[in-house]
Amino acid sequence: MFLHSVNLGNLAFYVLMVFMATLGLWDVFFGFEENKCSMSYMFEYPEYQKIELPKKLAKRYPAYELYLYGEGSYAEEHKILPLTGIPVLFLPGNAGSYKQVRSIGSIALRKAEDIDFKYHFDFFSVNFNEELVALYGGSLQKQTKFVHECIKTILKLYKGQEFAPKSVTIIGHSMGGLVARALLTLKNFKQDLINLLVTQATPHIAPVMPLDRFITDFYMTVNNYWILNARDINLTTLSVAGGFRDYQVRSGLTFLPKLSHHTSALSVVSSAVPKTWVSTDHLSIVWCKQLQLTTVRAFFDLIDADTKQITENSKKKLSVLTHHFIRHPSKHFEENPAIISDLTGTSMWVPVKVSKWTYVAYNESDKIYFTFPLANHRKIYTHVYCQSTIRQGVDLSWKAELLPTIKSLTLRLQDYPSLSHLVVYVPSIHGIKQSVHILKFFNILSNTFNSLGLSSRKVVLNTSGLYYNIELLNFGQIYQAFKINVVSKCSAVKEEITSIYKLHIPWSYEDSLTIAQAPSNTEISLKLHIAQPENDSHVALLKMYTSSDCRYEVTVKTSFSQILGQVVRFHGGALPAYVVSSILLAYGGQLYSLFSTGYCLEYATILDKEAKPYKVDPFVIMTKFLLGYKWFKELWDTLLLPELEAIFLTSQSMCFPLVSLILFLFGTCTAYWSGLLSSASVRLLSSLWLALKRPSELPKDIKIISPDLPFLTIVLIIVSWTTCGALAILLSYLYYVFKIVHLQASLTTFKNSQPVNPKHSRRSEKKSNHHKDSIAHHLRLSANDAEDSLRMHSTVINLLTWIVLLSMPSLIYWLKNLRYYFKLTPDPCKPLAFILIPTMAILGNTYTVSIKSSKLLKTASQFPLPLAVGVIAFGSTHLYRVPCFVIIPLLLHALCNFM
Repeated sequence: MFLHSVNLGNLAFYVLMVFMATLGLWDVFFGFEENKCSMSYMFEYPEYQKIELPKKLAKRYPAYELYLYGEGSYAEEHKILPLTGIPVLFLPGNAGSYKQVRSIGSIALRKAEDIDFKYHFDFFSVNFNEELVALYGGSLQKQTKFVHECIKTILKLYKGQEFAPKSVTIIGHSMGGLVARALLTLKNFKQDLINLLVTQATPHIAPVMPLDRFITDFYMTVNNYWILNARDINLTTLSVAGGFRDYQVRSGLTFLPKLSHHTSALSVVSSAVPKTWVSTDHLSIVWCKQLQLTTVRAFFDLIDADTKQITENSKKKLSVLTHHFIRHPSKHFEENPAIISDLTGTSMWVPVKVSKWTYVAYNESDKIYFTFPLANHRKIYTHVYCQSTIRQGVDLSWKAELLPTIKSLTLRLQDYPSLSHLVVYVPSIHGIKQSVHILKFFNILSNTFNSLGLSSRKVVLNTSGLYYNIELLNFGQIYQAFKINVVSKCSAVKEEITSIYKLHIPWSYEDSLTIAQAPSNTEISLKLHIAQPENDSHVALLKMYTSSDCRYEVTVKTSFSQILGQVVRFHGGALPAYVVSSILLAYGGQLYSLFSTGYCLEYATILDKEAKPYKVDPFVIMTKFLLGYKWFKELWDTLLLPELEAIFLTSQSMCFPLVSLILFLFGTCTAYWSGLLSSASVRLLSSLWLALKRPSELPKDIKIISPDLPFLTIVLIIVSWTTCGALAILLSYLYYVFKIVHLQASLTTFKNSQPVNPKHSRRSEKKSNHHKDSIAHHLRLSANDAEDSLRMHSTVINLLTWIVLLSMPSLIYWLKNLRYYFKLTPDPCKPLAFILIPTMAILGNTYTVSIKSSKLLKTASQFPLPLAVGVIAFGSTHLYRVPCFVIIPLLLHALCNFM
């Protein structure tokens, strides 16, 4: 019956929308590189020693615990406190386990063993009972206060030691990183208690899914504090994102705000981290061996030899983190590296006068210096490039860049006007491994691609070069996505040829590397984590480290599937708001149809008619435009209206003209298929009900307030007050669905017992009896009225279903912690439940025949349109506001029974 009300054109449109949404979802969940992280293993059985907390603290936080990680003999030795190492505290994230500390803890232990425990780290971990803090924010403040107490407890474990620490290092995964930043907002917290903060896949800017106001309030408190107190915050902070493999927390959310007064913060994507060069998913970021090795190396370089603790020198901390996480010169970290080197000894000196030179070292026993006079080359060339496969020994310069298979250096000659020669030093090499040095003088000649438009462009690199720059002009928006295809064709060579393609984004540390064996056909995805700032004039580059024996063809073309993937990645969380907006428009159309014609249209028919983008978007765009005027902004603030969602998206460079239209189409499509699913579910449940128990006939007298209704309402309100508001909402929803299933079963029974009348006869009978039914003292329900009522209820069920879904996270949290807390505090759904419970109870007994003559029906039919606009204007990035807009038309609908 549901599909019959939709023509084939509309059905084809909905199928097309499903196909487009599937393309976008596929790109988000599967359109990335395979997991290249090596698994980190424990050499000995991991042990977690529970740290005894003060009784008052344990009683105040019964669900939380503190553990010390250890393995083998280390674990046995440290069962007897106090400790002697450097404390590191690991904070798990949403549904995270305290046992996730074992990867970095084990690697750090092995590193300490290598240096005979000259220095070592003690890794602690907090057990947050795997709470779903990304979905329910009511416990974030509680977690923050508990961590503060844990830090003070940890430092007490070192009392009396010669090198007792005064602060701890914190590693926060996911929401654990946000909790660590929130420590600074506590009244009695001393900033000196933290010497370094490392966050992994932490959404710093905004929550992934703001399903309750406690999450958004917590974020606002933390971010506002860090912005307003930037001058006073001296905490060195490193944020590491997972890249495109992490579809739970997109990397754009992990970048710390760039504040002019706060220079001790770094944000980087794991694919750009030297010696890591891989993208990680949300969980593998805590065990990815490459990334944990980099983190541990940085930790050991941060140790002050005098205090045997993490250094308090902010410049050194930032320098060490930059060395290991931003640009690695393939040398061990030195705080004050020597710039001048003495070129002395009995080594062989070889002058080289050509502009292009290659040297292969094979089992050399003597050191060799190759000198390149610069006087003649300065007149012809602007740059010199050097590439070496030697990964150990003396590097060419601190300005070198470490890449997966080579280290390279590009120097601009005009930056060194006083140099007369360039010297390349080749150390003695023993063994059978070959080492190749290649040097070339050249002029920078960059190929350019204009990234606007849908056409593809191809560039053939015919020169026998080693290094190419391809500029990607006008590429700086998150909704742009391209595929780069690099085809390498090589002459006959015996050894294996490796090419490296590096996508360099100059305004953020989100570079990515692709390694290819030539000859090959390599595809590279080109899309961004954060948009280019307005005042930034840099150009994105594709850097190609190639072979002189090969020729390369580069093709860039727009990727439609990846564009859809970017829309889903950045705006997918707003889809429920657009779905509810479409359903509200259909709901208003049904109420108006009931008011004007006396009967209710099918949900699918009215959805096609009423759910139009031009009914919503123009109002939002106009409001955004008017907010640019001072007088309108002052009026807006006077009315205490919240910030428009479109303005927030614009501030995050996430707003572009077509995104709202695409989301609205996806939302309408979802509303259609969810209506089909709910209608089919009601019919299926009614069939099961008929199979189990034959229902009574259609009710002869309609009673809005049945005898059991007040009692049921009071019981559910008590449940909401004493336990969890979301539980009471769910029970009310199930009661409402039961009433509708019972009505559907009764109607089916009635139809099966009656001869089938023509449709037009039923309509004419319905219209003729409309006036008679409206003035009767006891309203009687006919089959036609029951059908109309079911059409209306199908739309109401759709709206209620989304309210229930949006309230489920707090219910899940309550159920998970039921053994600790019988009453959910704070409860984001309690105020909503107090209004929604009696409303659903009345709507469950409401039929179209009982509200046709209501004086309030016309008003009720006009409200859904402005509320649909309000859902998009204020609820697309604050989903917890969506039920507030839905409850208003439902309440008016219920009041139509009495007015």
